[in-house]
Amino acid sequence: MVMGKMDSNTIIWRVLGVCLCIGIGWFLKSRLTPNMMAMMAGAAGDPYVLVETVAEEDVTPYSSVIGHVEAINSVNLQPQVSGYLEEVKFDEGSVVKEGDVLFVIEKQRYQSTADLRKAELDSAKASLTKIEKDYRRQKSLNQQKFASEARLDEAYSSLLQAQAAVKQAEANFNLAKIDLEHAEIKAPFSGKIGKAKVTEGNFVSSATGVLASIVQMNPVRITFSMTDKEISNILQSGMRNEHVSARIELPNGKVVKTSSINEFMDNSIDTNTATIAVYAEFKNDDELLIPGSYVNMKIDSGAAKKAITVLQSAIGQDEHGNYVMTVNDEGIVAQHRVALGEAIGSRQVITSGIKAGDKVIVQGLQKAADGKKVRAENIKVEE
Repeated sequence: MVMGKMDSNTIIWRVLGVCLCIGIGWFLKSRLTPNMMAMMAGAAGDPYVLVETVAEEDVTPYSSVIGHVEAINSVNLQPQVSGYLEEVKFDEGSVVKEGDVLFVIEKQRYQSTADLRKAELDSAKASLTKIEKDYRRQKSLNQQKFASEARLDEAYSSLLQAQAAVKQAEANFNLAKIDLEHAEIKAPFSGKIGKAKVTEGNFVSSATGVLASIVQMNPVRITFSMTDKEISNILQSGMRNEHVSARIELPNGKVVKTSSINEFMDNSIDTNTATIAVYAEFKNDDELLIPGSYVNMKIDSGAAKKAITVLQSAIGQDEHGNYVMTVNDEGIVAQHRVALGEAIGSRQVITSGIKAGDKVIVQGLQKAADGKKVRAENIKVEE
């Protein structure tokens, strides 16, 4: 009887286990079936690719150079008078405008000195006026024989001394005014100011050195070198009177398309490198070009010409060379061997192998094969 009960329990547990397995199986089936169906459907369908319809467009040849960004104007501010620094009137690293007062050095003392020199000048002028009258009176008396020549000579000597005293007073007043102007150090041009190297309360003089530096941020100058051959091509292409058009690549990879507002070449070619220095000024409204940095530049070096270009992602390469894949109206892929021209940004010039109107695969190239059918969607690619 005991054995019979144990057999019944075993059967019950086995039935429960089978039911549990069936339940788990149905649960997994309900969870996995949609994904499996999608994968099977994807595997059974044609590969999906993106294509671009190529066309001839204007392409300008360029030269790749490395440029050095320079400030057109830069200045180290130094004191011209001595005294205690009363005020530092700017925020470090800010943009200052031409004429802004940046440092103040004991202005009240220099103002008082200027007022004193002005009073001395007024006194000298008053004395001169009195002595001029006395000289004219002595001259008139001498002409009437009422005053001796010695008295007239003495009056004339006093006149000359008074005139010299006025000139000396004027010079002293002008020097005082210059010192008063130098008591305020102003920005000579608009630009970005750096760190204040001397703080308020310190004694400064002409021997103190630099108080702060200012660099002009807009416009900026980029210096680069071009070979004698490249310069000859530009001069012969009729672009000698045109501004420099360039694509400037910033250190973070961003490309800025711009044209110079002024440029000039050096007056001779460096015989050691067969290059000539070119200086071009560019607007820098966003202050993306920082003086002292280096940038990659692509300089337009000739007249525009018609050419076919594709995205560089459309170009494949194997042991036989470069190729692109095209798709016809029926969705059939064809491989075309191509010859490459120059690279322009993210695009590549194709000199032979395809023609305008061809649909070139730009995404999904690894899914395509010569003679294979694909599902293609045309896209408009902007550089």
